Amino acid sequence: MKDIYNSITASTLKGKKLLAVLIDPDKAKLESLSGIIQKIDLSLVTHIFVGGSIVKEKATDLVVKEIKKHTKLPIVLFPGDVTQITNNADAILFLSLISGRNAEYLIEKHVQSVAKLKDSNLEVIPTGYILIESGNITAVEHVSRTKPLPREPIQKIVETAKAGELLGMKLIYLEAGSGAKEPVSETIIKLVKQELQVPLIVGGGIRTRKQLENAYQSGADLVVIGTAFEENESFFEEIKRETIQ
Repeated sequence: MKDIYNSITASTLKGKKLLAVLIDPDKAKLESLSGIIQKIDLSLVTHIFVGGSIVKEKATDLVVKEIKKHTKLPIVLFPGDVTQITNNADAILFLSLISGRNAEYLIEKHVQSVAKLKDSNLEVIPTGYILIESGNITAVEHVSRTKPLPREPIQKIVETAKAGELLGMKLIYLEAGSGAKEPVSETIIKLVKQELQVPLIVGGGIRTRKQLENAYQSGADLVVIGTAFEENESFFEEIKRETIQ
């Protein structure tokens, strides 16, 4: 399965909203995945992201292989480290943490991953990753040893996103972080989207159907949910296949 990026951009141009579920390999139980994937396939979910800030070695590969047994949805790596790269997925978000100034997550991890990626079949999608302050110290902040961007001034967030696009990032990802008290605000999403020509991903802290709709209406092209289904799998009942305006 290739051309995942092209399908995302095509959907964006048509105004079709996309939804990804983020599965953390360290939290996922292999024996439970078939049931979870069945619910995912009956929902609005269009992509499955796999990854986490801290994941045991080989855990990602095992989880991706198990997911592939039960769905044809595209599986996209959302790696917190080079050890999470597996050729069994379809694509990888090649994340650069542009909200921080730690060179390890701006370029060094990418250099370390080249040996794995050059011989893989993964579709590599350069992605500008922006961590937004959410009221909690998130795993991303702890592991990357960087601070999130404050919610104010918003212009700083907007300019960071635009800088990522000008650097050649094909996607911009606004992240409140796993376990965020509050999702990225509608105002931030709207103002960032107004400045971008590339698709916008928004994740972190989205736990209700209303928050999902608000993110879409504010300009998110693809929304990522993780904690919502980790804490309450019945969330899938709220996002059965039907049109979200």
